[in-house]
Amino acid sequence: MNKIDKRNFLEQWFPSYKIGHHHLSLWERIHIDLPLLIGLLLIIIAGLLVLFSAASEDVLIVVRQMVRFGLAFGVMFVVAQISPSRLKLWAPWLYGIAVALLLAVLVIGYTGKGAQRWLNLGLFRFQPSELMKLALPMMIAWYMSDRQLPPKASSLALAGVILFVPVAFILKQPDLGTAIMVAVAGFGVLLFAGIGWRWLISGAVIIAAAAPVAWHFLHSYQRGRVLTFLNPERDPLGSGYHIIQSKIAIGSGGFLGKGWLNGTQSHLNFLPEHSTDFIYSVLGEEFGLLGGFILLSLYLLVTIRCFYIAYHAQDNFSRLLAGSLGFTFFVSVFVNIGMVSGILPVVGLPLPLFSYGGTSVVTLMASFGILMSISTHRKLIAT
Repeated sequence: MNKIDKRNFLEQWFPSYKIGHHHLSLWERIHIDLPLLIGLLLIIIAGLLVLFSAASEDVLIVVRQMVRFGLAFGVMFVVAQISPSRLKLWAPWLYGIAVALLLAVLVIGYTGKGAQRWLNLGLFRFQPSELMKLALPMMIAWYMSDRQLPPKASSLALAGVILFVPVAFILKQPDLGTAIMVAVAGFGVLLFAGIGWRWLISGAVIIAAAAPVAWHFLHSYQRGRVLTFLNPERDPLGSGYHIIQSKIAIGSGGFLGKGWLNGTQSHLNFLPEHSTDFIYSVLGEEFGLLGGFILLSLYLLVTIRCFYIAYHAQDNFSRLLAGSLGFTFFVSVFVNIGMVSGILPVVGLPLPLFSYGGTSVVTLMASFGILMSISTHRKLIAT
């Protein structure tokens, strides 16, 4: 096949392959954003190393996590092949299905550890609230994309209803941590839509005014988490135990840490949930402040790349959705590290790409697949 035939073939199967004199790289042709992929891989590799230590050198746990990442990368690659225009077309349907699944959870959902969050599908259990992390921002981005921006009060009101319905269902399960992140994903779209400061300030005032009322609707364990956040020493062997041991682990690491596999808080089982929600404490103990700074830098680079993709998106739907996904990723990192450091209440959120887990990993990588789709499906302007 000569150069002309090859070019015609690529233009036929990859319409964005050449416009003017621009030729797409191999990564662009398979719809993979290389800088974003490198950042994700570096975080995942670091996470597997820390997980090996946190799991007391249990190779099987690491292998299981690698299998989950393999599945998650497969989902990411498939999602990346779907064009943003098709994602926009599917958004209302995906949102409707996700809401229906949340309703099904409340009616016939599987109950475990005092919460009704899953649908038992026989071979495995599925948590529909994870799907809503993608469906909600897609729906609000779809709704806002064809309307005046910054949005008017009427547009914000309907967007608020779209956001409130799934968040209310998730709170009913109850799952405060996931409800917060779903709300953040929806709010991220409104933020990038240019919501005015007066609306932000008004919303903050309303939330502050409603806090005393909301306190009475919290479950007892949720109230305990707030009280423990304010004063962990009130119950050092009970509700305050997690955060106290977490801060001891992070503080004992100093600047350079005790060294890989040399942590004591996790290996001697002083630190609970050291493979999942509190895995950052293991990193702080074994790699110190320097290791924590390097990890935070990687997270920051990935976040910046997400916002770069949003900035260069060529339509409102893509820009709003990409910005929301990047914002949600940043907030989830901030909340987890703030939680284990004692500057935020414990809400049970994993550290993205680092904590041991399954469903959340697949959902997160699907969101990065959307970002890669937005990045690589851009129409190139002829030169």
